[in-house]
Amino acid sequence: MAVDVPLPHLDRFFDYAIPDELADQAVPGCRVRVRFAGRQRDGFVIDVLTSSDSERELAPLLKVVSPEPVLRPEIVGVVRAVADHYAGTFTDVVRLAVPPRHGITEQATAPERPTPHPVNDAPTLNHYPHGTALLGALRDGRAPRATLALAPVTEPAGDWAQAMIEAAAATLKGGRGVSLLVPDAADLARLEARCEAAFGRGSFVTLSADLGPAARYRAFLAAARGSVRLVLGTRAAAFAPVADLGLIALYDDGDDSWADPRAPYPHARVVAALRSARQSCGLLYLGYARTAEVQSLVEHDWLVPLQVPPAVRRELCPVVRVAAATDWALERDPAAHSRLPHEVFTAIRAGLAAGPVLVQVPRAGYLASLACARCRALARCPACAHPLAGERQASRAAAVCRVCGVRPDWHCPDCGGTELRAPRVGVQRTAEELGRAFPQTQVVQSSGEHRVAEVGAEPALVLATPGAEPTAEGGYATAVLLDADLLLARADLRAAEEALRRWLAAVSLVRGASDDGTVVVVGDPAARAVQALVRLDAPGFAARELADRAAAGFPPVTKLVSFEGAADAVAEAVRFGQAETSAVLLGPVLLADGDHRSMLRTPAHEGVALVAAAKAVQARRTAHKDDGSLRVRVDPAVL
Repeated sequence: MAVDVPLPHLDRFFDYAIPDELADQAVPGCRVRVRFAGRQRDGFVIDVLTSSDSERELAPLLKVVSPEPVLRPEIVGVVRAVADHYAGTFTDVVRLAVPPRHGITEQATAPERPTPHPVNDAPTLNHYPHGTALLGALRDGRAPRATLALAPVTEPAGDWAQAMIEAAAATLKGGRGVSLLVPDAADLARLEARCEAAFGRGSFVTLSADLGPAARYRAFLAAARGSVRLVLGTRAAAFAPVADLGLIALYDDGDDSWADPRAPYPHARVVAALRSARQSCGLLYLGYARTAEVQSLVEHDWLVPLQVPPAVRRELCPVVRVAAATDWALERDPAAHSRLPHEVFTAIRAGLAAGPVLVQVPRAGYLASLACARCRALARCPACAHPLAGERQASRAAAVCRVCGVRPDWHCPDCGGTELRAPRVGVQRTAEELGRAFPQTQVVQSSGEHRVAEVGAEPALVLATPGAEPTAEGGYATAVLLDADLLLARADLRAAEEALRRWLAAVSLVRGASDDGTVVVVGDPAARAVQALVRLDAPGFAARELADRAAAGFPPVTKLVSFEGAADAVAEAVRFGQAETSAVLLGPVLLADGDHRSMLRTPAHEGVALVAAAKAVQARRTAHKDDGSLRVRVDPAVL
C-alpha cells in the first residue's frame, strides 16, 4: 500500500490485510481507504501478495474507493525514481502522476475511439542525417534516444509539430504507444490541430492542467485503459499511463513551464529521461535551441544528436545579421548605438514591402540585473561568477549575488568601470515609436497578457514579447530582435541560453533564405549568444555553455541542492549535507520573504549521496516534529 502521507520519514509502502469481501476489488493500482495513525487515509494498492514480512498483525483495508486500476505498475517505478531523484516523497510525486478521481466520469460508458492512421511521408525528419534511421528504429520496436536541433525556418525542415507527428507515426506503425509533450497551451492547441489532420479526430487524447476535472480524468482513463495509444499534453502528461509506451517526445525543454512549481519540483525533461530508461522506450528531445542539460547527455553518448549540416542550414534558413556590426556601419550611422539604429528602420521598410514584419521586444518584469554603465558588460559575482542583481539599501541600490550572498565592491574586469546600470525596456513604447515612423502600417501587439495567435500575409508591424509571437501566414518577411543586451543581462545562470532560445523561436517564424527572409538583431556583436544566433548554431553554443558551467561548477556538471526556510532548519540541513559529502556551501542568502537559503554543491559522482542526505534531513525533522519550514530543490531551474 502507498498511503497518502507526505511525511518524509514515512516514505515507504505499508502492508494491510485484504478482507475476503474486498478481495475481488482490491487490485494493484486501485484506490483504497485505510486507517493510518488513528485516521482514515486514502491510498493505492501497489501489489497483492499471499504473505507479509511484518511481525505485527496487519490492519485491514477499510474500503475500496474504486476498483479502477489507475496507478499502473510501470508508473509506480517512475514515481519512485522521480521522488528519489528530487529528494521527495512517493506521495508528492504520485499526486502529479494521477489526477483526482471523478466518479461520474469513471462510471460513464467510454466512447469508442478510432485507430490512428499514421502518415507515410516524412518531409521534416528526412532533411536530417540519421532522421530516417530514427524513424526506422521506432517502427521496428527499438528504443532510440535522440535530440533534434531543428532548423529555425518556416520551411518543412523547421516544422516541430510535423517532426513529432512523423516520429509518432513510425512508433504507432510498430504497434506501440506515444506521448507527445509541449510546454504550453498555445503549442498544445497547434499540435492538437495537426494531429487531428494527420491521425483523425478522436484517435488521441490531450492531458493538460488547463482541462476541467472531468475532462482531464476522462482523458487519463482513456490512456490507462488502453483505449488510445497516442497522448498529447503539457507538463501534466509527463506521467501519462500510455500502454506499451514506445516513444516520449518533448519539445523545447528549455521552456521554464517544464519545471513543476509543486514539491519536489520535478522537471519534465528528467521525468521523460527516467521513463525512457525504466520502460525501455524511445526518447526524442527537439527544439530550435539546445540546453546544457541535453548537451551533457549528448557528450555522455546517452543521446544521439540530429542536426542539418551548416551548409544546408545556410541554404534553408533566413539570413541573420547584427545591426551596426562593422566599423563602416558605426561611422555611417550616428544612431548605431541607440535602441533603434537606422538599419532597423531600413530592414523594417524592406520587409513591409514583402509582407508582415516581426519585432521582438523583451517584456518588462525580468529580474533586475546589472551591467557596467561604461561598456555595458554584464556584472558578475567575483566569488562565483553568477550575474549580479540590484538590491535596495536605504536610499541607494547595491549589487548583490543571489546565489552566494556576496555584496561585492564591484569593478568591471573589462574596462575598469565602477558604475552600474539596470537596463529597462517596454513593448508599448516601442510600438508607439515604430507606429509614428510607419504611420500607414497596421501595428499589432502580442504579449502574455494579450496574446495574438496568428496574423495574415498582408504587411503589418507585429510587436511581441518573447514567447508570444504570433505565427504569420507564409512566414514573416523580416524579424527584428531588439534589446538583445537586455535578455543577456538577466541575473540568471541560464540568461544567455534562454536569450538564444527566445531568438531562435522568433527566427523560426521567418521565411527561408530562398524567399529573402531576413533577421536583424540589435545587440553586442561580440556576445557569444549573438554570434551563435548569426551562425544559427544552437548545438555549438550549448557545447560552450556546458564547458562554462563545468569551469564555474554549476549543473548539470555538478549536483546542486538548495535549502530554503527558517534559518535554523537551513543551517541544520547544511551541516548534515556537508557531514555526508564533500559539498561546498554557497550562501546563506536572506530572501525577500524573510526565509534563508543556502546551497550545497558536489561533483556529479557525489550527487546521489547529497540528494540522499537532503532526504534524510527532511525525514529526521518530520520524525522529531521540528519547528520551522524547510524546502529542498535539487538542481533548481532558476539560479
